[in-house]
Amino acid sequence: MGIVDRFSEERTFVEFRRKVRAAEVLSAAMQRLLQDLQFTGRLTLVVQNGRVLKSGYEEGYFRQHGASGVEDENARKL
Repeated sequence: MGIVDRFSEERTFVEFRRKVRAAEVLSAAMQRLLQDLQFTGRLTLVVQNGRVLKSGYEEGYFRQHGASGVEDENARKL
């Protein structure tokens, strides 16, 4: 591998790490869907040689406080 190739690979990996740390790993369309659903949970990707082999999710929808009277009643009982 030449010096230029090595430099390009290192630069690409640095950009990859930056995007992962900044949570820029999803497309804008996917982020919009997650926001519309108010999805809270875990997304999992298994990647090999740059291709997604497997993906999945574990969902957990959390209600906002005050969204329903049931939560307020339960809070008063405690």
